[in-house]
Amino acid sequence: MRVLYPTPLLCATAVAAVPYQQYILAPPSRTLRPVAVRLQSGSLSAATALLDSQVSLSLILDTFNSSVTYDFGKNIAGSVNFNTTSNGGAVGFTFTESSLWISADASDATADAGLDAPLVFNLTGAGHYAPPTDRERGAFRYLTVVNLGPGQVSINDLWVHFTAMPHWRADSLRNYTGWFHSNDEKLNRVWYAGAYTNQLVTIDPTRGDALNYLNVITSNSTVTGTLDWWLNTTITNGTSTLTDGAKRDRLVWSGDISIAVLGIAVTTFDLISVRNALDSLYDLQNGSGLLPYAGYPFNELGIVSFTYHLYALIGVESFFHYTGDQSYLGGKWSQWKAGLEWAAAQIDDTGLANVTASADWLRFGMGGHNIEANSILFYTLNLGVALAQIQNNTTTADRWAQLAAGIQAAAIPLLWQPDVGLFRDNETTTLAPQDGNAWAVKSGLVTNTSQVVQISNALQARWGQYGAPAPEAADAVSPFISGFELEMHFAANRTTAALTLIRNMWADFMLDDPRMTNSTFIEGYSTSGELHYAPYTNDPRISHAHGWGTGPTSSLTTYVGGIQLVGAAGATWAIVPQVGDLTHVDAGFSTTLGRFSSKW
Repeated sequence: MRVLYPTPLLCATAVAAVPYQQYILAPPSRTLRPVAVRLQSGSLSAATALLDSQVSLSLILDTFNSSVTYDFGKNIAGSVNFNTTSNGGAVGFTFTESSLWISADASDATADAGLDAPLVFNLTGAGHYAPPTDRERGAFRYLTVVNLGPGQVSINDLWVHFTAMPHWRADSLRNYTGWFHSNDEKLNRVWYAGAYTNQLVTIDPTRGDALNYLNVITSNSTVTGTLDWWLNTTITNGTSTLTDGAKRDRLVWSGDISIAVLGIAVTTFDLISVRNALDSLYDLQNGSGLLPYAGYPFNELGIVSFTYHLYALIGVESFFHYTGDQSYLGGKWSQWKAGLEWAAAQIDDTGLANVTASADWLRFGMGGHNIEANSILFYTLNLGVALAQIQNNTTTADRWAQLAAGIQAAAIPLLWQPDVGLFRDNETTTLAPQDGNAWAVKSGLVTNTSQVVQISNALQARWGQYGAPAPEAADAVSPFISGFELEMHFAANRTTAALTLIRNMWADFMLDDPRMTNSTFIEGYSTSGELHYAPYTNDPRISHAHGWGTGPTSSLTTYVGGIQLVGAAGATWAIVPQVGDLTHVDAGFSTTLGRFSSKW
C-alpha cells in the first residue's frame, strides 16, 4: 500500500483538478439538451432534430396530442426553454424522474395523491419561450413534449437551464475537491452518483417547498384531473441550501443532512449550503431548546421528533468536524447545549430516554425506550462531550459522559435479544429494527467485538434481492437507514459484506434497474422490488434524487479509502484502509487544512 500524505492548500484557485473526471455526472454547463428519443406518439416528424442544436430541422407535431418523450440520460433539474416558428397553438411539457410515469397527460407527482399537471405554453408568435422562475422542475430524466392545440406546432430548439447548485458558476459544476476510484466499476459509479445526487438536492432557497397541497390533499383524497404545481417559497437564507430531495420535498430535514453532509464533504466540499440549511433549523429553535422536525414552512405544523432533533445537533458537529470553524461552533454553542439538554431531559429512571414523540424517518412504532433513539442520543452525548471540552465546559462534559454511560449500561440488558442476535425496538415488542441495530454499532453503544459481528451477520442474513429491509417500516427498503447499516458492517470489519451491499443495492438496483435514473439515488422502495415506499400510497411522488440515499459515497472514502479525520478539518488524521475483495483504490478529498489522499 502506498499512502500520500496531506498537502496544504494555499488557496482555492491553486487546487489541481481531481482525477477520474470521466465519472463526474454534473454537466459542463447549465445548458442541457436531450440525448435520445424515448417514445413517439401520433402524427409527427423529425423527433431527433432536437437532440442537436446545430441541426436545421424542426420537430413537427402535426395534430392534437401528438407527443415525443425525450431522455436526458440522467436525472437533471431546471427550466424548459424552446424556440418555435409557429405563430399560434399550445405546447405542453410533462416531467418524470422514472420511466414508469412517462405520460403525455401528466407529470409524476409531488402531492400525497394525484399527478402533477403539464407545463403549458400558449403560443402567441414565433420565438423563444421559457417558464416563470417558479416553474422550474426539481428533478426529471424524461421530458415529454405534447401538442395541445388544434393545429401543427413546430419546435426548432429545446433545452433545459440547469438550476441545481445555483451558487456555483456554470462552468464549475464539475469542480470536485474529492475523488474515488477502484478496480470495481460498480463502486466507482455509486460514489459519483452519490456526489451528483447531493448536487441535485442543493437548490436556490427561494425555490423551496414542493408540498403545495400539504394537509389539503391527503393519501385518502380522490383527485380529479391533474394538480398545478409551483416552487416559490424561501426556505433559508443565503444563495443555496441543501434539501432532502430535488423534486420533493425541497425542504430542510436534519435526518437527510446527517447522511448528505458526509458525502458533500468528500466530494464538492459545498459546506456553505449545509451551513445555510442548519442555520435555518437553529433559527426555529424554541425556548425549551427543541429544534424543529423540518425547516420552514413544514415547522409550522408543530410536529416534534426526538431523533430529528438529535440529527440537527449531529449536523453542527459534522460541519465543524470537516471545517474546523471555531467561530461557527462558538456561535452555535449555547443553542447546541440547550438542544442536548432538551433531549437529555427525556431520560427517565431506567437510564434511557423515554420517547413520547412518534415522528421519525416515516418508520412506524417510534416511542418508549427505543433502541434507535437511545443509540442516537448516546452518540450525540459523546459528541457533546468532545465539543464541550473544546469549549472548556468540563463540568458539562462530565455530566453528559455520565448520561451516556447510563444509556449504555441500561440498553443492552433491557433490549438485547441474544437468541436473535439483534436488539428489539423497545421493551414492548420483539421486532428487531434495522435502524436501531445499525445505530447501536455506529454509535459505539455496543463495544463487544463478537456482539458487533453478531449484529452484522444477523442484519446481512435478512437481505433480499433488492437490498437491506427495514421491518420497522413494513416492507420498506430505506436507503437512508441502509447507509447507517453500511457503516455498521464496516465498523464490524466485515468489509466484503459492506461492499456486497453497495454492489447489490445501490449499483445493481438503484442505478441499473431500468425504472431508475441511472444517476441519482431513490428515497425508498419495497422489498419486492416495486417502486412503492410503505409510508406513501402515491407511488409517483417518490423522490428519485434524495440525499439521504448517498451513504456509500462517504463510506467508500472513509473506510475503503481509509481516510479518517481524527481532529477537526484533519488537524490529526489516520489512514486505515479496509481492503475487502478489492485489489486497488485511489481516494482523496480536501478540507480547509489541505488535501488528504490514499492509494493502494
